[in-house]
Amino acid sequence: MEQIRLQKYLAEVGIASRRKSEELIRDGFVKVNGITVTEMGHRVTGEEAIEVNGKIISGSQKKIYVMLNKPVGYISTAKDQFGRPSVVELIKGISERIYPVGRLDYDTSGLIILSNDGEFTYKMTHPKHEIKKVYNALIHGVPNQEELRAVKNGLRIEDYITSKAGIKILDIEGDKCWVEIAIHEGKNRQVRKMCDAIGHPVIKLKRIAIGSLTLGDLKEGNWRYLNKKELEALNI
Repeated sequence: MEQIRLQKYLAEVGIASRRKSEELIRDGFVKVNGITVTEMGHRVTGEEAIEVNGKIISGSQKKIYVMLNKPVGYISTAKDQFGRPSVVELIKGISERIYPVGRLDYDTSGLIILSNDGEFTYKMTHPKHEIKKVYNALIHGVPNQEELRAVKNGLRIEDYITSKAGIKILDIEGDKCWVEIAIHEGKNRQVRKMCDAIGHPVIKLKRIAIGSLTLGDLKEGNWRYLNKKELEALNI
């Protein structure tokens, strides 16, 4: 099993930001397998019994994996400084603490996974695993071949160049069109910034697939457990 730093794990499972997680560790509020850990270099897999302020957040819990069709207007973190509703609030009837696996923008809808498995979260979100994410976007205008080629080859956005991506036009609606965009990265608002970079801003954005997992007929705002076949296809 791959190991990551404890503070990174706490941040990934939605306990707190990386900096705040470091403070929790430094101040003695975190235990791993019953032992208080105060060193920043401590590494975990997520299989350990990890406690924060006396509450177990991993280890002995039953592993939970669910998919949600996120509506616009929900954040994909456990807490928000502005008091906006979280995707976690849409999951009813599960007593275990679960958290979003990766993020989906407040104003973007579609597929998001929630779990309490830290190793699963690491595998699904670490860039080296290159998990493909597919989006349908309604954008202003219709990209020409040169603009489509630019997306496919990589675009300069702020201080980085995107990896090669997939893009195809699905439908043209007057002065707007629907496109399908597939990326392996997950930088902040990346799809929107890519569309801005070619002069075709996003009007609506929905994620329809993560790796082999697709939304199917799951209605917006609804969720369900991932089945064994789906988990196996994700190599979990």
